[in-house]
Amino acid sequence: DNGSIRIISGFRCQYNNALGPTKGGLRFQEDVHMEEVAELAFLMTLKNSLAGLPYGGGKGGLQVNPKELSEAEHERMTRRFTQEIAHFIGEDIDIPAPDVNTNGEIMLTMLDEYEKVIGKKSPATFTGKPVEHGGSVGRNQSTSRGGFLVLQEHMKDSAQNNMTVAVQGFGNVGSHLARMLYEAGYKVVAVSDSQTGIYNPEGLSIPELMEWKAERKSFAEWLEDPKSSQSSEGASKVTNEDLLELDVDILVPAALGSVITEKNAANIKAHTILEMANAPVTLEADELLQKNNVTIIPDILANAGGVIVSYFEWVQNKKNEHWSEEKVDDELTKIIVPAYHGVRDEAEKSKVTLRTASYIRAVQRVLEAEEKRLA
Repeated sequence: DNGSIRIISGFRCQYNNALGPTKGGLRFQEDVHMEEVAELAFLMTLKNSLAGLPYGGGKGGLQVNPKELSEAEHERMTRRFTQEIAHFIGEDIDIPAPDVNTNGEIMLTMLDEYEKVIGKKSPATFTGKPVEHGGSVGRNQSTSRGGFLVLQEHMKDSAQNNMTVAVQGFGNVGSHLARMLYEAGYKVVAVSDSQTGIYNPEGLSIPELMEWKAERKSFAEWLEDPKSSQSSEGASKVTNEDLLELDVDILVPAALGSVITEKNAANIKAHTILEMANAPVTLEADELLQKNNVTIIPDILANAGGVIVSYFEWVQNKKNEHWSEEKVDDELTKIIVPAYHGVRDEAEKSKVTLRTASYIRAVQRVLEAEEKRLA
C-alpha cells in the first residue's frame, strides 16, 4: 500500500497425474516450503487414488503471513500469484482448492484473475468456491461427514455400543464431526480449541458448544460463564495434550499434525484413533500404538470427504449442473463407504494395519494407471 515492492516466494507441485489432473490445496503460510508442498502433493496423490477419484495429487503455497497484509495487499498478492501459475493449471491439468489460511473467497479471486489471463470462463479450475458462485452445497461439512461415515462402518465391524469420544480441535472439521457423533448417540466427553479444552465424563452438549464458538468465544470463557448449562455439572478444563490421553474409546485428532509422538503414544488409552488432521500420528508413535493394539483409521481415508466433494463441484461445474445436498451426501456415501471396505478387506487379506492397507490400494491404482499410460 505504501508503494514499495515485496517479493514473495510461491510454490505449486504436481506430484503425479497418472490418474487424471492433479488436485490439491493452496496454503498461505509463512513457513511453507517446497519440500512440505511436495510431501503434501504426494499424500494427495494417495488420497485421491484411494477414493477412486480421477485425479492425481498436487499442492501449493505462498510463503507469507496473511495477517500482516491489508485487504488490498492480500488481493494484489493473490492475483499476481494466479498470473504466475495460470499457464500451469486448468480444469484438466491442475485444480487448486482452499487449504491453510485460504478460503472460498480467495478461490473466487483467483478464478476471476485466471479467467482474465486465459480469456474465457473456466469455473472448474478452482474448487471450494462459495456456493452462490459455483461451489457445491455440502462442501463445508464434507470432510466431517466422510470421517463420520468411515467411523460408522468401522464401528459396525467392531459391534461396540455407547462409545465415548474425545475430539482435539473444534474448527470446521472437528466441530461438525463432534455434532454428527453427538446426534448419532456417541458420548462426546471432551473437545478443545487452540487455547484449552473441556472435559465432562457425563458427556457434552455439542450444539451448545457450537453456538458458543460461533460467537468467537474460547472454551476457557465457556467454563466460567454461569449461563453455560454444563459448567456446573461436572465439566472441567483440560489441556490439548491431556485430552489426547483421556480414557475414551475413540480419539479424534482434528487439529494439527504430529500431536501423537513417541513421547505420549504409550499414554494413549483410546482403542481407536480417527485421523481427521493430516498426519497427526508420527511414524514412531504409529509403531508403538500398533504394539498396543490401537486401531488407527488413517488420514488419507478418514478425511477424504473434502476432496471427494471437491470432485463433485468440479463435475457440476464442467456439466453446468447444481446438485442438491441430499445428492451430494448420497454420492459421498457411495464413494467413501466402499473405500473403507476395500481398505479393511486389504488389511485382513495382507494381515497389515489399515494405514498400510490404504497405501497398498492407493499405490497399486497409481501404478496400474502408469502401466496403461506407458503401454
